[in-house]
Amino acid sequence: QVQLVESGGGLVQAGGSLRLSCATSERTSSRYAMGWFRQAPGKEREFVAAVTWSGGSTNYADSVKGRFTISRDYTKNTMYLQMNSLKPEDTAVYYCTAAYFRTAQTLAVPPGGDYWGQGTQVTVSS
Repeated sequence: QVQLVESGGGLVQAGGSLRLSCATSERTSSRYAMGWFRQAPGKEREFVAAVTWSGGSTNYADSVKGRFTISRDYTKNTMYLQMNSLKPEDTAVYYCTAAYFRTAQTLAVPPGGDYWGQGTQVTVSS
């Protein structure tokens, strides 16, 4: 069973930055994708960003393009989401997700991956 452990959430003012991390228990293979979804109160869970583990192909929701950057570190089996220019509407619980035999594009299709982290709260104050 794949385990995903998120960290890095918190409270930040609008315009600020945060970096989320997601450590995976798997010795990742080339056919593995990881990504982030988020869920705000009263709203459905939505795709944020994804990365294909091997080639580093990335995919972003339109709402975060140019502000968020997804990356991965082979040596640490960890994925990151650097979030800059944060807005109050970015406030949500952010979930790490992963799946085998997916790409950064197919992982974005709801409901997302086969494995999920516990979620980390991001709150952006105005």
